[in-house]
Amino acid sequence: MSESSLRDAFQTALQIPAEQITDGLQYNSIRQWDSVGHMALVAEIESRFAVVLSTDEILGLSSFAEAKRILGSHGIECNGESS
Repeated sequence: MSESSLRDAFQTALQIPAEQITDGLQYNSIRQWDSVGHMALVAEIESRFAVVLSTDEILGLSSFAEAKRILGSHGIECNGESS
């Protein structure tokens, strides 16, 4: 899967424009990524990538860059340029 698939997951779950999704995007840095948005994001990632995140991974999902790392630990590489 490409980084664009992860970007799409963030865009769908948080309902934000794609240009807002960069490696620097962090939990609670925008109003859409609050605790409710976080759970929507977790659900979207799990569904889209067919993974089950552990509690530690859910709590550690603190940025777009971290989401790429977490998926990498599940054998899903998100290659590509990030803004």
